[in-house]
Amino acid sequence: MKKKHVNARLICQISAAAALVLAGNAMAADAFSSDSKWMTGDWGGERTKLIEQGIDIKADYVGEVGGNLHGGYNDDKTARYADQFGLGVALDLQKLWGWDNTQAKIQLTNRNGYNISNDRVGDPRAGTLSSSQEVYGRGHMVRLTQLWIQHQFFDNKLDVKAGYFGEGEDFNTFPCDFQNLAFCGSQVGNWATNIWYNWPVSQAAIRVKYNINDELYAQIGAYNQNPSQLEHGNGFKLSGSGTAGTVLPVELVWSPKVNSLPGEYRVGYYKSTADAADVREDVNGFDAATTRDAYKTHSSKHGYWFVAQQQLTSHNGDATRGLNIAANATFHDKDTNFIDNYQSVMFVYKGPFDARPKDDIGIGAARIHVNDDVKKNAELLNASNGVSDYDNPVFSPIRETEYNYELNYGIHVTNWLTVRPNLQYITHPGGVDAVDNALVAGLKIQSTF
Repeated sequence: MKKKHVNARLICQISAAAALVLAGNAMAADAFSSDSKWMTGDWGGERTKLIEQGIDIKADYVGEVGGNLHGGYNDDKTARYADQFGLGVALDLQKLWGWDNTQAKIQLTNRNGYNISNDRVGDPRAGTLSSSQEVYGRGHMVRLTQLWIQHQFFDNKLDVKAGYFGEGEDFNTFPCDFQNLAFCGSQVGNWATNIWYNWPVSQAAIRVKYNINDELYAQIGAYNQNPSQLEHGNGFKLSGSGTAGTVLPVELVWSPKVNSLPGEYRVGYYKSTADAADVREDVNGFDAATTRDAYKTHSSKHGYWFVAQQQLTSHNGDATRGLNIAANATFHDKDTNFIDNYQSVMFVYKGPFDARPKDDIGIGAARIHVNDDVKKNAELLNASNGVSDYDNPVFSPIRETEYNYELNYGIHVTNWLTVRPNLQYITHPGGVDAVDNALVAGLKIQSTF
């Protein structure tokens, strides 16, 4: 009996030692190892040591190809490529300096390339409302995207974050697993014209969150609205010169379990205190396109949103696999905003095949509606200019509703590389009925270094 006890203890010791060796090898994964979280590997274990000390280095790449297969404004077939490099560091200041419940982050981004939507899919006079390459935009330059510190108070009930960051980082947040912009990231920023600046633009900001219970929290923020932040060369601007006002978002977020499967539901409202021009009326309340007088100025603009994400099924009892549904809707000030409402719905099945348990397949549909006053303004402008021929360079295209559809398959090549081929169909690009519906082939590459 004693011998059996000794043997059992010896077996346990050997098993524990083997587990430690295996764990050490996993943490010290080589560069380009499919099991590593990073393409460059664990740097001989040094990267894991840094994380344990509170320093998590972030480096990633997103590249997107868009090619017009059929239709659009210019049906001469071509392809465009746009990309983004990211480099940053997340800091656990409790581990580093003993500052309890405190985190910080610094993030730089660099975007480059060209977009198929601007002049091939859409009429260059109108463009498209969405974009077939969501990573395109905000200039070919390096930007300071995040520079913030965050602290939790009162047993983590109250969470305060301050520094430089964008609204979509905390409010109206949404993942970016599709390539078309209408299904990627914070949607308020895509349609709240010149108000809400999404990634990679940052602004001076503060966000305060209160955790009501384990499933429910409320938050409010204040973001410096500064159009000069968008200008080329101002990627590191930290001064307040050029400030036009403040964006004030509030949001309630509920994260329940439905049949033991996770969900998240968001409802929010934003108001901008900056002056905003009317989309149709002049200073006297008449049609500005006819009178040619200056457009009326409003002292603010506003909007609200809904977001729902819910896992519907698991796959043979595996909750990391299964069918997920997501829906977005935003509504905006009709006096001042170019887009007055947007809606989308997406279905994603994670792990559709046993042989590919980390792959996913997604399909989405989105509707983007142009403010009726914008349409009327264009009609009046054309009448005032005496043009009715769409092909006349002076003609202002009449914009109404654009629909975007995407079908994609995410190939989990390694833990640090996902390749996502996709097909997109755009109905009435730019909301312009005169432009042919377009079929776009896409390819999205996501890698973590």
